[in-house]
Amino acid sequence: MISKKTKYGIKALTFLARQENQEPVQIAEIARIEKISIKFLESILLLLRNAGFLGAKKGKGGGYYLIKDPKDISMAKVYRILEGPIALLPCASHNFYEKCDDCPDENICAAKRLMTQIRDNTLKVLENNSLADIAF
Repeated sequence: MISKKTKYGIKALTFLARQENQEPVQIAEIARIEKISIKFLESILLLLRNAGFLGAKKGKGGGYYLIKDPKDISMAKVYRILEGPIALLPCASHNFYEKCDDCPDENICAAKRLMTQIRDNTLKVLENNSLADIAF
């Protein structure tokens, strides 16, 4: 199950991608329409801004806006920024690999084999979908 942070991040990105004029949108508006706590949304949008997906404008007429084309925003990258590793076990992770303390031999571990298949299939779906694919 994904966290609310990831779910809300995807909802906020989708909302911003659907803006026709791509002008900044205030956090309060996104929060109200998507039914997300403003404080929680602030922290999510800051992560996405720091990752280079969003820009922010302060003051009157300010808010958040996409600085990348939605077709160039990979859902795999968004997932990793907000959720962390795609793999469900550290021993099955590409980017966050760790050996399991309780596993005598990873090469014959049934749990690792299964989790590797799940990782590969999940990664395939995430990599084959951009923000444009899910927003429109």
